[in-house]
Order: sequence, then C-alpha cells, then structure tokens
Amino acid sequence: MALYALGDLHLSFQADKSMDRFGSVWKHHVRKIEKYVNKIVQPEDTLVLTGDHSWGRDLAECEEDLAFIARLPGRKILLRGNHDMFWAVSKTARLNARYEGQLFFLQNNFAAYGDVALVGTKGYTFEGPFYLDVWGNIIGWDQDAQAQAEKLVARECARLEESFRQAAAAGYQRFVMFLHYPPTNILEETSPFTEIAERYGAEKVVYSHCHGLKRFGDSIRGPFHGIDYLLVSGDYLNFKPALVLP
Repeated sequence: MALYALGDLHLSFQADKSMDRFGSVWKHHVRKIEKYVNKIVQPEDTLVLTGDHSWGRDLAECEEDLAFIARLPGRKILLRGNHDMFWAVSKTARLNARYEGQLFFLQNNFAAYGDVALVGTKGYTFEGPFYLDVWGNIIGWDQDAQAQAEKLVARECARLEESFRQAAAAGYQRFVMFLHYPPTNILEETSPFTEIAERYGAEKVVYSHCHGLKRFGDSIRGPFHGIDYLLVSGDYLNFKPALVLP
C-alpha cells in the first residue's frame, strides 16, 4: 500500500482544449498519464489528484474526464483546482454520493490512509500583478488585487481548518495536507497555510498549480520548519505520480 499524488491533469475529452501550446511536455500528456499511473500505482494504493482535473464548464462536460480518472488504478481522491468549474463547494456531498466507490472529493471533509488523515482544500495565493524595476526586482504590486486575495485566503483557510478539525475529532494525530495552489507566493516565506500545517503538525504539504521552469520554484520545496513540501504539478513530474508515503 502506498500514497501517491499528481496534479493538473487538465483533461478535455469533451471540452476539446489542447494543452500542446504550453510546451513539449504537454504533447500527448493524456497518454503519459495513463501510461505512468498504470505503471506506478497499484490497485491497493491511493492516488490524490490535486486539482485542475478537467476543462469542462459543468459536470455534463466533465463526465468523460471523470470516467477516465475513475478507470485509473487505486483509490482516487480529488481536490478542487481553480479550473474545476464543475465542482461547487456546496455540491461536494452530491458528488461523493454520485461517484461513491469510484472517486472521493476532498472538501470540508477528510480521507483516511491507514493512521494518517488526508486533509486539504484548494487554497489561494496572491499572484500579482507585480510591478518590476528595470532589473526585474519587484518594487510594488496591485493593492486591490492583494486585498481580494486576502479574502480568498481567509475563506480557504477556514475550509482547511474544518478538514483538520473533522480529522482530529475522529482521533487522527498524523496528517498529510493537500492544496491545489502553492502554500506561499513568491513574496512570502510563510503564509496562513504554512502556519496551519505547523499548528497541526502536518508531516507533508502537497501542492501543484505551478507550471513551467520559471514557476516551479515559486514556493517551498523540500523540508521547511519540520514539514516536507512536495510540488506535484503534472508537467513538473512529467505526469509520473509522486510517492508521498509508503
């Protein structure tokens, strides 16, 4: 039994949106997903998919994408991404009922992996716009955009706290935390998300959303304040699921 994670599948069986223009790593990326997940993940394993599953605009336009995910080996746990328009937070219970036994949607709840609770939410980070000087140094940013980002961060932190609260109330003392957005932006060393992870003693924080060589280093990777941070964006991993826990 093992726990794996992979983010940003960006499937579009019905939406017909190609990812090829984002670089060679995205060419035939669906074939890569199928190849590597089937090679790495065993039926007894758990695979957490950290958001941006589908380009579909609603559930009807995502059915083939979700069916593709359901056919992959192992137990599949899905996190919301910023492009997952089919998934409103208020409809999470409905999605879990519809896909019971095939997919589990992680939002305002938790999942168990042995004695470890898998908790998470979409998250949010302020991504600009930033204002640069002639040398490329950040000298300012859009204050209105930052204020809106702070509201979204507060909302996502409340959802993350609820996930931890439910897991702790059920008696779990070990946690792995999942986000779609990175836990910090490029200006931050810590954030409300890293503070929550530290307060609950999360062993690992797993996230995605960062794409391209210029963005893979936007947030924390590796050990930080006793927690291991893992980036699992599909293009970062060449669509090979990352081992989170054995």
